[in-house]
Amino acid sequence: MAANSKKIAVYVLVVFVFYVIITDPKGAAGYVQIGFEGISDAAQAIGDFMTWIANGGDS
Repeated sequence: MAANSKKIAVYVLVVFVFYVIITDPKGAAGYVQIGFEGISDAAQAIGDFMTWIANGGDS
């Protein structure tokens, strides 16, 4: 039962993404840009944290 619910949720999400891309390409591009900026910021924060640890945790 849960597997079917998961499949349905993924299907609905994919249909929604295609709908947004088709009806508002500029908006979809903006969403993708926001997503990649978030991933980039997260990677930068992880890098800064690892550098901080490698330096002994000094401020």
